[in-house]
Amino acid sequence: MFCAMDACARWIRQESATSLNPSQVESSLVQLSEQWPASAQPLLEVVEQFPLGKAALLHLLAVSSICATRLTRNPETLLWLCQPEVCLAPRGPAETRAELHALAAASEDSTKFAGLRFWKGREMTRVALRELAGIAPLEETTGELSHIAEICIRRVFEHWDAALRQRHGSPKADFAILALGKLGGGELNHSSDVDLLFLYSEEGQLAPHISYHEFFNRLGNKILETFSTPDPAGSLFRVDLRLRPEGSPGPLARSLESMENYYSGFGETWERLALIKARGIAGSRELAYDFLRQHQPFVYPKITTPDLLDEIAHIKHRIERDIVGREKLGRDVKLGRGGIRDIEFIVQTLQLIHGTRHPFLQEPSMLKALRALRELDLLAPDEVLALDNAYRFLRRVEHRLQIEGEQQTHTVPDEPEALRRLALSLRFSSPGEFTATLHARMETVRPIFQRIISDTPAESAKPNLEIFNDPQRAEKALRDLERGPTSFHVAPRTRQIFHKLRPALLDWLPKAADPDSTLNQFVRFVEAYGLRSLLFELLVTNPKLLELLVKTFDASRFAGDLLIRRPQLLEDITRDPTFDEPRSMAENLRRLDTFGANANNLDPVRAYRQRQLLRLILRDVLGLGSPSITFAELSDLAEACLVFTQKLPASDQLTVIALGKFGGGELSYGADLDVLFVGDDSRAAQNLVGAMAQRTAEKNIWPVDARLRPEGEKGPLVCSLETYEWYYANRAQPWELQALTRARPISGPLQDEFMTLVKRAWRQASKAADLIERIDKMLERIRRERGSGSDFLDLKTGAGGIIEAEFLVQALQMRAEIWEPNWERAADRLRGRKLFNDAEAGRLKQSYGFLRQCESVLRRYENKAVSTLPNDPNEQRKFAVRLGYREFNEFRRDYVEARDAIHALYNRRMRKSEAASARRASPPPSRSFGVTGSEAATGAS
Repeated sequence: MFCAMDACARWIRQESATSLNPSQVESSLVQLSEQWPASAQPLLEVVEQFPLGKAALLHLLAVSSICATRLTRNPETLLWLCQPEVCLAPRGPAETRAELHALAAASEDSTKFAGLRFWKGREMTRVALRELAGIAPLEETTGELSHIAEICIRRVFEHWDAALRQRHGSPKADFAILALGKLGGGELNHSSDVDLLFLYSEEGQLAPHISYHEFFNRLGNKILETFSTPDPAGSLFRVDLRLRPEGSPGPLARSLESMENYYSGFGETWERLALIKARGIAGSRELAYDFLRQHQPFVYPKITTPDLLDEIAHIKHRIERDIVGREKLGRDVKLGRGGIRDIEFIVQTLQLIHGTRHPFLQEPSMLKALRALRELDLLAPDEVLALDNAYRFLRRVEHRLQIEGEQQTHTVPDEPEALRRLALSLRFSSPGEFTATLHARMETVRPIFQRIISDTPAESAKPNLEIFNDPQRAEKALRDLERGPTSFHVAPRTRQIFHKLRPALLDWLPKAADPDSTLNQFVRFVEAYGLRSLLFELLVTNPKLLELLVKTFDASRFAGDLLIRRPQLLEDITRDPTFDEPRSMAENLRRLDTFGANANNLDPVRAYRQRQLLRLILRDVLGLGSPSITFAELSDLAEACLVFTQKLPASDQLTVIALGKFGGGELSYGADLDVLFVGDDSRAAQNLVGAMAQRTAEKNIWPVDARLRPEGEKGPLVCSLETYEWYYANRAQPWELQALTRARPISGPLQDEFMTLVKRAWRQASKAADLIERIDKMLERIRRERGSGSDFLDLKTGAGGIIEAEFLVQALQMRAEIWEPNWERAADRLRGRKLFNDAEAGRLKQSYGFLRQCESVLRRYENKAVSTLPNDPNEQRKFAVRLGYREFNEFRRDYVEARDAIHALYNRRMRKSEAASARRASPPPSRSFGVTGSEAATGAS
């Protein structure tokens, strides 16, 4: 052992106690002592005799947890740092190449770049140590960090370029990687993203199935994957390609011609600023030179536009407002007021304005460009000195913040201990002295920024945002639509088109029930669509399409989310010549037959169902069909999906019967399919139920509900004709026989036989003397067991609700033996038989249709089964607006009248006997729908 344990421990405690971060230093030294190689010089001697001084090493351990971790995991790194040639002077290319070659040779898997990762971590530690020791000026530190990043990028590029060429062949085109941002300027900090552009010289075809474009984009993707993949050997650098043409939606690599077309047609001011720092760092030097020469007129225009300064001021204003925030403006050394970005914008703006006349200004390095501005007398000497001093100071602070964990942070902490440690690390005597100096430096920068650029960019007229619950968020959303959410990457033409679109959009949003949510959905759709210039132009030239989008996003979150997932469906559906026409079951079935679905892949059926649901909602929102037409179309779509799925594989022996609203052809949004299975093929029924319900990325086809079968869920899924006949004659409950009113055959060989026995059993049940009383009792039971507790809100089960209207018609159908599964047609036939007079039938159909429309609006929003009005007043208002009313109280009047009309007719037609009349002479309060009634008050609460 290199020292006695007690002596070593005392030494560690003594050295740690006087450091900036005693606990971290002590922990690091303890771990080093435990891992120290037995054959090496004793740790105590290494620290005491460290070439840069003991204080420098302890300073590193105190302020950088990531460097301390590297040293404790690999003590050999500390021994390497002890070499004077390593730590006392900058490193040259020769030493770097030799070390990298040795490390790469020792690495087992070249695709993981373990040797390169270890080398990068070791070099980052060396650079941090030299900066903390105060022997490396800013230019040397940023230059070395940039050099490390360039080596990593070149190594990864060369590896994957060789690998892809070996696999696919070599394209007859060059490839180059250009650095932008701080790497382009050779000014990288300890945790910079590396901003890159991938460029190839020309288009071409490498093989029948791979073009140059595909090859070089695969190469770019491999490079990106390598840099973004975590590895135990350490991270490389964060690569950021969002400064490329079109930002994130654009291809990773473009040809030289494509770059020229983009920048000449769509390039913006911020892209000029970005390209000032463009510099070739890997691949073809000639291609990089060609790119820079070709784009020199774009970057340094002969005549700058009058609004150039205002655009730059807008960019900085948005950064401070949207990214930094008011509370951090004085603490963010990069993006805050008077921070690093202000200095960069001052220099780059003057480069843009004067660069074409003064080639010396065409310089990616900020400090070199600043010196050129002084030499050309484009900035006063005192301003140059103030900017230079502030820049160097702010970069030192930025480096101290990032050395700790190599995280991308630029904000001075407000926590006292962290602030104290930062101040002392920068050799200030107290936090107060440091913060005073920080503010003074930043305050010298801002007046220069204001003089050259502007501090208050001219703002366009703001729209009236009082319609929104959150005007600030709505304003940001509208800004995002105009300029893009993150990278400000929107071409001037796109902004011009949006300025035409915005008034129309803001005309439609106040008509929405929920303008905030609708605008949010619209923004999400624009982002998903990708090419916003094309979309904006489409909406400007087709106002009806904008109206449809806004109405759809407001009326149905389900439809909105589907459009956001698949934006192309909007045009696919609306451009279909048959969009205005209802689609029959036969037509749906014909179309399903063309998609090539099979028993092992039902996703085409699921996708078709989703697409047609969207089509129906779009038609519904535009009012292209009455609710009854929408219900019929939903039923036809469901039947086609069921029949088609049943054929895969063929199950000829299974007969399917529809019940409920599916049987009546009156299906609403979010409904299951009530069915009975007849025959003896249980496996076919189970397969059908499973296939219809199974969810994939395309959702499901349509849930099937077979609980109306004999004995319900306890009974067999499939029953024979004999079983059904015996059950209906001997065990069926009255409500089960009543449910047969809506039986309708769908498919299978036993349709006719089953319908014959069903009608026989149904007619036999119709003759029961207490039929009306039984139906009435069943209605009371449903109301009692399935109601929400508020009769006013229960539009389905409440008094005068949907079920009461349905039971009334079914009861009279059974008494008169009128077989008709569809409710509306059944009501017409009852009128024809004089069981309703014309006024009664008209009022009943109008009231029932109104309640079904209410239910449809509720269900349409999320395509879920909802049969109760919302209890929350705000949600009630939204519901009323979606139904076409201005407010809920206006809706309440029609709603109360509809339910009172149904309930009054129910009482007249169903309660004829004297006993029944006596039993219900005083109906409970829940059956009064007057606005002054207790349930009305409940509904408004």
